Amino acid sequence: MGYRRPVPQKLPAKLLAIREAFGASQVHMARALNFKQTAFKMTAARIWEYEQGKREPNLLVLLAYGRLADVPVEQLIDDQVELAL
Repeated sequence: MGYRRPVPQKLPAKLLAIREAFGASQVHMARALNFKQTAFKMTAARIWEYEQGKREPNLLVLLAYGRLADVPVEQLIDDQVELAL
């Protein structure tokens, strides 16, 4: 049996809060993130998976979210820190 690394439990809600603060649809959020980071193509379906906790974004995607929302990545990752938008 393998070791499962800890995952931030509040991350999906924080990512959803960022999108809602911008009043953006998942399609618009995917476009905005594609503009911020171009390592791979972001889709609305992937945004949904992040917001539902089905997938965890990689570090570059978290960095793009942080830059887009103008918040430190620590606010996204640390469950003890509230998101300040």
